[in-house]
Amino acid sequence: MAAEAIGLHILYEDAHLLAINKAAGLVVHPTYRHETGTLMNALLWHARTWSTSERPSLVHRLDKLTSGIVVVARTAAVHASLQKVMASRRAEKDYLALVYGRVRTKRGTIDLRLRRDPHDRRRVVASTTTGVRSVTKFERVAATPEVSLLRCRLVTGRMHQIRVHLAASGWPIVGDPVYGEPRWRAISDERLAAALRAFPRQALHAWHLRFPHPIGGEPIAIEAPVPDDMGDLLSRFPAILSVFKS
Repeated sequence: MAAEAIGLHILYEDAHLLAINKAAGLVVHPTYRHETGTLMNALLWHARTWSTSERPSLVHRLDKLTSGIVVVARTAAVHASLQKVMASRRAEKDYLALVYGRVRTKRGTIDLRLRRDPHDRRRVVASTTTGVRSVTKFERVAATPEVSLLRCRLVTGRMHQIRVHLAASGWPIVGDPVYGEPRWRAISDERLAAALRAFPRQALHAWHLRFPHPIGGEPIAIEAPVPDDMGDLLSRFPAILSVFKS
């Protein structure tokens, strides 16, 4: 894996870990389709002056088209500790999702099992009976007749969990190329419909993360600002934007 001089938006960094604000469209780790230009290539460049005992290791991942916080450990010991913390109730992992439809429930819990689609291993399907237990808590931040802004908290962390849970609940994320629906077609306001249709990715952002530091245990709170593309889309809905910023 080659180190590449790719710019990073660093939200937090100390001698043990760092948190990156990943842009939508950036792949986190090289694959056979994306051998270079990934977040890991950028991290290796950033770590070129670290000691020989240190190497950046991803504690968790985000989908290519999801923006927001990614935590990186500097050593194997810190990586192991952070993975345990992130899988526990001691970590708070909050996402912002813009979904189609007016979500009438103020807050709730989605408890649906998830498994790989047997017909397409790149997809995940939800079920009440089959798969691994998966839990997402949500809170409605604001809503209009066309869309709702939700704050989603991961209790478990499965592949595509928020995207599948919201779609299975009848609230597909705007722009989701896999689990979404073209509901912009039913919107009478042509400008809103055009903006929603043109949004190029799932409107999902890893927004806030709070966890105890692996060395010392003091609480760390990290927030990634809403990216410009989502901010521009939210600005089309003043009722949502005013509530979100208040």
